[in-house]
Amino acid sequence: MLAVRSRVFILTLVVAGLATRAVGAPQSGSPASPQGSSAKKKTSTPKKKTTAKKKHVTPLRVRRVKRAFVASANLKPMARQLLQDRSPAAYAGVERYARAHNDDAGALAWLVAGYARVLDKQYPAAIEPLQNARAHAGELGDYVDYYLASAYAGTGDFTHAAATLQGFQTKYPDSLLERDALVAYANALVSAGQEQQAITRLEAHRTPTRADLELALGSAYSAAGQPVRAALTLRRIYYTMPLAAEAADAELLLKLLAGVPGVPAVTFQEQKTRAELLARSRRFTDAIVEYRALVRQAPAEESAAMQVALASALYRGGRTYETQQTLAKLPPMTGEPDAQRQYLLLEMERPDPDRVEPTLSSLRGSYPRSPWFEESLFSAANMYLLRPDYERAAALYGEMAQRFPEGKYAAYAHWKAAWLKFRLGRNDEAKRLFEKQVELYPSSNQVVPSLYWRGRIAEDEHDYAGARAYYQKILDRFRYYYYADLARTRLRTLPPRTDPVADPWLDHIPALRPLAGLATAQLPADDLRAQKSLLLENGALYEMALRELQAANSNGDGPWALAQMAHLYQEQDRYDRALQTLKRAVPGYFGLEIEQLPRPLWEALFPRPWWSAVKKYAMENQLDPYLVAALIRQESEFNPAAVSRADAIGLMQLLPVTGRRMAHELKVRRYSVGMLAEPGVNLQLGTRYFRQLVQKFEGNLEAALAAYNAGADRVEEWRSAGNFREPAEFVESIPFTETREYVQAILRNAGIYHRLYGTP
Repeated sequence: MLAVRSRVFILTLVVAGLATRAVGAPQSGSPASPQGSSAKKKTSTPKKKTTAKKKHVTPLRVRRVKRAFVASANLKPMARQLLQDRSPAAYAGVERYARAHNDDAGALAWLVAGYARVLDKQYPAAIEPLQNARAHAGELGDYVDYYLASAYAGTGDFTHAAATLQGFQTKYPDSLLERDALVAYANALVSAGQEQQAITRLEAHRTPTRADLELALGSAYSAAGQPVRAALTLRRIYYTMPLAAEAADAELLLKLLAGVPGVPAVTFQEQKTRAELLARSRRFTDAIVEYRALVRQAPAEESAAMQVALASALYRGGRTYETQQTLAKLPPMTGEPDAQRQYLLLEMERPDPDRVEPTLSSLRGSYPRSPWFEESLFSAANMYLLRPDYERAAALYGEMAQRFPEGKYAAYAHWKAAWLKFRLGRNDEAKRLFEKQVELYPSSNQVVPSLYWRGRIAEDEHDYAGARAYYQKILDRFRYYYYADLARTRLRTLPPRTDPVADPWLDHIPALRPLAGLATAQLPADDLRAQKSLLLENGALYEMALRELQAANSNGDGPWALAQMAHLYQEQDRYDRALQTLKRAVPGYFGLEIEQLPRPLWEALFPRPWWSAVKKYAMENQLDPYLVAALIRQESEFNPAAVSRADAIGLMQLLPVTGRRMAHELKVRRYSVGMLAEPGVNLQLGTRYFRQLVQKFEGNLEAALAAYNAGADRVEEWRSAGNFREPAEFVESIPFTETREYVQAILRNAGIYHRLYGTP
């Protein structure tokens, strides 16, 4: 039997680690907590008749939170400075405030001071302020006790940690920290030698599954001398939750348990599950390791699938040579593994049509309904698009749309077939397909361009009434989309007295979903969690406040909660998170009039942080400041610390080599790559680089933006591929979806910035 208590001590440090994890977003699978309210149920008593209007009685707990909120109004600047800097002066300021307020406001200040000490891992120093907070903690009592226990655990005093958390669920039945506290309590019990008590508590709360609870339970079983149950529990984390932070700890303990008598061997299915989850999450290096092991031990019926899965992981991981070697060694096979094998062969054969076409023909004959044939058609069509061979690309996109009308590429494939027919000058086919796009896929992203280019064909045919109808539909339904400004311009060029003529196929376009409640996105005055979030905001405890809001908005669509969440992110200068929150809240905002959303929401969707620097460097380089803001919004969403997969850095996402070149030209002193994360430096270098692209393409903003995303050489190649009647035709012909949508989004967003803010 293993002596594991010393090893389990390592895992008990997770208690202290939970100090930061507990304030984040609720983990997937965690139960929705009820909206806290202590209003007692009224007994059934006879009611007196009265004509007087009933007065709403606010629950006592909500009233107390509101009083604390008012009393602590002046704390936020000091608390924010402390949690940002954690300097001695900041600690002294918050503690001075706490001593001056012997009430709930003082308790909040003590919580802030203690929490900051926990973040700094100054556990002994955290105990006193958190103890001071307990007297007037009120509705923040669960946070105070949780972090006090964390402080005790951090000092190794697990007896006091366990005592602090004992009865937590009874004392705070609606706390969002309920399960976090349970895990911390169990870890403290294990470290205090009370393993069986920890096991009993944890087993009663295993649903829904949480990796931290499973890790605590596995370590408890191990400490209790039950290696079989420990191994089975820890394997649940390692094999079915490989992305969890706890997976590494689980792996460590599993290695220690390996070879212990009675512990069953890992099953093939467990390993397969882990490999598949890693591959789906793009953890290809880890997935390759797992698949190599699976290939060696796969049963006969799984052998072919595992070998192909290994080849797929190698290919998606960028290991082309190894992919080719693996495919060459595959034995004859049938069914979906063979279809996937042929798809991977086709990917290896690009961009050689002489090799691609036989593979396509084989798939067409053997696996006409396989999703791997759909993937192969998509890959081959994209290959021809890049060559550019519009005839063959259009044929393959059309075949895909016909064979897989419900497939994941159906709307896009249908659109590409229509667009390429238009580029080939086959307007009769193109206009039929544009109309069919709207009929078949009325909610697809390609509806707006279908309307616009159908209008351009109508103009060419002197059908001005039809053209007006198509352009007007864009303005009515897609008011600020990229094509909306183009439609406005086209409408001004149409002959007068051409009233629009209704076309039946336009009726397929769904109306914009009503945005109920957004115009009055006020936090409910009687919601305990909502009001608690405001109190936590006063202490600059933003992550805790966000968690309370998420729980209050358990159905996910409360406009008041989403608006407040965006506000909290902005308070932390996390403009990217605010943007992401509001994009989910108002997915159709480009179709709205400015007046249809409250001004603060528009300003959160189109913020102007570092505006003085944006304006200064844009104008120095003869650029529109709003165009630069729109570019930043698309590149980094105003996150100065953003780093892309290609290692582009900062607000304007500059590659290190580009930043170094611009810094040399501008003679930036003591330049280093790390300076790209500084907003001022990034803006100075990024605007100069963008200006050079604008000059290179003789003022053509569409080409310059495309080059900023995909590189100037590619843009030169795309522009030489054909004559374009207008810039929008070039933009729509960009073969890279990411680049095409990037250019359209920036030009669209620049227009909205101008509408919102006027002259820069």
